[in-house]
Amino acid sequence: MSSEPDTRGELDELGPIDYLVIAFPGSHLTGEGLPLLVDLVDRDIIRILDLTFVRKDTDGTVRGAELADVTGDGRLDLTVFEGVASGVLGESDIAEAGALLEPGDSAAVLLYENRWAAPLATALRREDARVLAGGRVPVEDLLAVLDSLDRLDAAG
Repeated sequence: MSSEPDTRGELDELGPIDYLVIAFPGSHLTGEGLPLLVDLVDRDIIRILDLTFVRKDTDGTVRGAELADVTGDGRLDLTVFEGVASGVLGESDIAEAGALLEPGDSAAVLLYENRWAAPLATALRREDARVLAGGRVPVEDLLAVLDSLDRLDAAG
């Protein structure tokens, strides 16, 4: 799907890099989100740098999972993601992701470039601008705030 950048010019053009650790309780993966992930790549919104799967065994042992281990009954086709590895994710990253899992669960560890933001990031680097903070607002938190604002509007 994607290869790692190999020249300094390409590195200068990178967008912000994010990661996700997505848990699948009971190692049950339906694949409903996979076409959406492929669509983001196809539309050049993101570029996947690394995608790996981990599993926490019932005894607590964390190990890398092969695509065949994740697909379960074989109906889920993950072959489009085979070989997606820049080498940036290391064993310590995999162990850290595995520590988040409950025994019997699996997770996808996804490292991706936000291609949509690359032009802005490139321009900011040329200006010697620095990101001082970043993060995500959990959807649940946002909904709670919006709900409380609605209640205030209704009361006021």
